[in-house]
Amino acid sequence: MLTVDSTPLSPTARTTVGRGRERALDDRAELMAFLAEAPVAHLGVTVGEGGDEHPLVLPVAFAVDADGPDAGGTLYVHGSVAARWLRGAEGRTVCVTVTELDGLVLARSGFHHSVNYRSAVVIGQARIVTDEAERVRAFDLTVDHLVPGRAATLRPATRKELAATGLLAVPLVEASMKRRTGDPVDDEADLDSGVWAGVLPLRRVAGAPVSAADSHDDVPADVLAVAAGPAGAQTGAS
Repeated sequence: MLTVDSTPLSPTARTTVGRGRERALDDRAELMAFLAEAPVAHLGVTVGEGGDEHPLVLPVAFAVDADGPDAGGTLYVHGSVAARWLRGAEGRTVCVTVTELDGLVLARSGFHHSVNYRSAVVIGQARIVTDEAERVRAFDLTVDHLVPGRAATLRPATRKELAATGLLAVPLVEASMKRRTGDPVDDEADLDSGVWAGVLPLRRVAGAPVSAADSHDDVPADVLAVAAGPAGAQTGAS
């Protein structure tokens, strides 16, 4: 069974939730479960040197290893070794965010419209993964993050492929998570306005697998499991 570090979430001021504190979650196990479910992250990093420094936010493939070598476990970000942002992130503090939209919250006034969501923020000093065994494991974890169990069905990555792949590791010890659920919260004066209010649930749904033109049509069980859901569809309650 995968162990989860018992360090509480938001152990530092920079990951402590301020506004909307009632939506903050303190259970690290919930964070790890959420990160395992969400397919895409966004990495924020400052790139450039001297007067050319500027912030950059990019969507990235990622994976999580609760038993990784960093404090609190390790979040791996996948990229190309040729990417300037990946090389520039080494040794710098980066911010990784993950968001899942679970519903549109439609109130009786524009001011009180909102969304039901789950979101996580991870802040930490990034390092480029150079250890060969860790690189192979992180590479496989990234594949399995999208389709659990798929890495074991594939041929091993070649040295050339591994050399072309950049992997950034971020400690998971400094993190926060928030969640909003439920109905809109309207002003009492608007309750009798006659305007409909409620929630429009949203969820990600995987479609039926489409075989590549040069592939056979015997779709493997790991792909079918993702297509079948509900865990494969990675839905979220609103």
